[in-house]
This record gives sequence, structure tokens and C-alpha cells, in this order.
Amino acid sequence: MNQQTPILNYINNTWHQSETSELLDVTNPATGKVLSQVPLSPADEVNQAASAASNAFDTWRRTPPVQRVQYLFKLKNLLEDNIDDIAQTITMECGKTLAEAKGEMRRAIENVEVACGIPTMMQGTNLEDIAAGIDEFMVRQPVGVCAVIAPFNFPGMITFWFLPYAIACGNTYLVKPSEKVPLTMQKIFQILEQTGLPEGVVNLVNGGQETVNAILEHPEIRAISFVGSTTTAKAIYAKAAAHGKRVQCQGGAKNPLIVLPDADPQFTVNATADSAFGCAGQRCLAASLVFAVGGARNWFPKSISETATNRVVGNGLDDSVQMGPVITDESRKRIEGVIQTGIDAGARVLVDGRYPSIPGCENGNFIRPTVLSDIDPQGEIATTEIFGPVLGLIHVETIDDAISLINSGSYGNMACLFTSSGASARKFRYEAQIGNIGINIGVAAPMAFFPFSGWKDSFFGDLHGQSWDAVDFFTQKKVVVERWS
Repeated sequence: MNQQTPILNYINNTWHQSETSELLDVTNPATGKVLSQVPLSPADEVNQAASAASNAFDTWRRTPPVQRVQYLFKLKNLLEDNIDDIAQTITMECGKTLAEAKGEMRRAIENVEVACGIPTMMQGTNLEDIAAGIDEFMVRQPVGVCAVIAPFNFPGMITFWFLPYAIACGNTYLVKPSEKVPLTMQKIFQILEQTGLPEGVVNLVNGGQETVNAILEHPEIRAISFVGSTTTAKAIYAKAAAHGKRVQCQGGAKNPLIVLPDADPQFTVNATADSAFGCAGQRCLAASLVFAVGGARNWFPKSISETATNRVVGNGLDDSVQMGPVITDESRKRIEGVIQTGIDAGARVLVDGRYPSIPGCENGNFIRPTVLSDIDPQGEIATTEIFGPVLGLIHVETIDDAISLINSGSYGNMACLFTSSGASARKFRYEAQIGNIGINIGVAAPMAFFPFSGWKDSFFGDLHGQSWDAVDFFTQKKVVVERWS
């Protein structure tokens, strides 16, 4: 990667160097090495991309769906062929392990595969003779120019919650990747270019806050997808909606697990560790809170502490590494501060992962897995999205106590239960006010043929990413009532 030349925008099937002089370093979080520079593109370049997409829309929407998905079939095969190369780029700029990066791209490819079914998924409904000689039917039509504002933690996958469905439904598209991790999308757009998609159907604009504001305010962009923190999700939802756009905003999370005394100990601990410490805790489905119910307190804290201590931390390019760094030095310091706040409030430290020494990665943004026990259910550790490898433990007497605490929280992204009791499992999935539920699962990530759910302050909008929700979001329903003499 050439760190002397800023990365490029892709507008109307042509690579462009931004005219801005405002550049940010793109840094490997494991080593501190500068990989490249990303431009903070001005509003005019968003306008160029939106205009290209708008000009392409009329022809693209008239392209039959069975022809549109042929580009996705090509894309699926190209992504398969290049998965190792893309995964290495994800690891270098995001910090996660190669296995995690490859798993991320598997999920991206899965969404492309589901979107290849759009000719069936876009089908409408009809009814003859709703009255004498009158027929009525409903058809789906594309919305127009759509855009995604993507986060740093899954630089390859999250755009694919939206993009394949959008273009398969006949929309044109604009991608704004996180300025922290723009290199993965450079690789992916080079692959999109190879599919032969017509001019203007997909566009890429790099940038920061000015770029985002230009997307939210642009009159030709009709729908916005966003994934990020709750604070930012609320702001983007409000601003985009105020400009008359369709909006779906995935926000933050505080994903609790309940461990019952009858849970399988080793399986539960391993699944919890993978959930809490995978991707260094930087995912919206990372477990960050455990309610150990009744007798589970006798074995769970000790076992999870041993597992956390033994986790191999380092550069994700090393196959032996199980957890990489957090994204920036600022993130590391923020997470360390939250840990200290919890300790000051009375939490008991079982494993303190702050200030590690990682040989060969002295300039990396590392925190080892951290486990805090006896935390205050109303305190910062229990209620704040930490977005790092920090697990808080709370002891309760019954499953009802745990469910009550879960439902009193402001987030509603994911919650999981570990048990061998079918009755307890049914009670939990029925009563928990959470969008994604796991039973003996550490990360309840929906497959691409299900929507990615989320309730309360974890989601703003009506339709989620993936599957039928994505089809509904990226199409408008038109009802026709028809009579012929």
C-alpha cells in the first residue's frame, strides 16, 4: 500500500483523486504504521457522485431484475476469489484476526447470494375482480439514489447488508466508508468494477463530517442506511428524516448474557469468551454483561477469568493470535477510563487487561480481555456501550431478576441465555425485550436471509438491513386499480 498517495473516490465508473487538501492517516492499529491517507471529500464531490447515480437511475431501474442480478452472481464469484486478499486488508486497517476478517467477508458474500433472489423477492400481489370487471394489483418499484454511511468495525461486511439489495431492486448507490478503515472498500470497488456494472450504479466517496452532512442533505439521495453509535444514529436519523429521506440507523448495544446453573460450564464459558473478546469487543453483538444466576456464580466467574487470561493477544496477521487491538489510541484510552470508573464505583477486578506489553507491537492499541465482577447494575459498566474487550458480571438469584434488568436497559440489540431447560429458554425468548435472541449461542447474528433486528435505542427506523426488510426498504409499493370496458 502506497502511503504517499491518498486513496481515491470512485464516481461514474472512474477513479478520482479528491480535490481536498484535508487528509487523515490510515493507521494499522496493531503496529502504529501509517498505511495510506484518506481524503475528507468536500460536498461538491458528494454532489458529483449523487448526480452520477441519479443520471444512471432511469436506465438501471428499467433493466430487468433477472439481468440486474447477473452482476451480483459475478460479484459473488469475484469476492470468493479475492477473500484472502480482502481479509488481509481488513486485518491491517481494522486490527481483527485473519479468521475474523475472513468470517466477516463470508457474511458479506452471504448477503450477495440472498440478493440474487430479488426477481422472486420483488414480486407483487394481484387480485382479479375486486369488483365487477375491476382488478387490483401491487408492484414494487425502486426508491432512487440510496447511500450507506458505514462504521469502522466491519469495513467489508456492513455495506453488504444494504448495497446488493439496493442495486438488485433497481436503485443506484453511494458508499461512504469510515475514514478510519477506507482501504477495504477500495479493494471491493476494484472488484465491483470488474463486474461490468453500468456507469453510475455504484459510487464511492471518502470523507468525514462534511461528507456525511452533504449526503444527508442532498436532495437526490432518497434513502440512508447507517450503523454506528446510538448518539450518532439518533442525530443521523433526525437529520435525514428532516430532509425527507427513508432512514434505517443501527445504533449501539449493551448485549447481556444470562447463565443459569444448569448450563454446560465449558461450552458456556468458551462461547461467552468468543462473544465478549472476539473482534476485541468492537462489534454491535459483542457480549459485555453476564448475569450469573444462582449457583452459576460458583463456577462461571473463575472459569471466564481463566479463559480471559489465557487469550492470545497480538497482531491479527499472526495465525496464533486470538484477539487483536482496538481501533485507535483514543479508543484504548477511553476504554481504560471506563474500566477505572467501574473500579472506582466498587467493581471487583478479576482480570485487568490494561497496559499490556505485546512483543513486536509496542506501538499498537492493545487492551487484553478484562473481567469485572460485582458491578453496579445501574453504573457505567452495566449501562454504557464500552466497545472493547470488557466483560461485567452481575450475580442475581433468578432468571426473572435477570430478565427484569435486561428489559429495564435502554438498548435492545442482543441477549442470550445459556441453559439446558426448554421452559427457561421459552420464557426468556418470549419475555426479553430484545431484537436478536440467542439460546446457547454467544453471538446471535442473523443469517442474511433473516433481517438484522434491534429494538429500543439500538435501532432507529422501521426496516432493518438484510433479507425482506432490505427489499421493503429499497422499494416503494405501488397499488394499481384497473378496469377495462
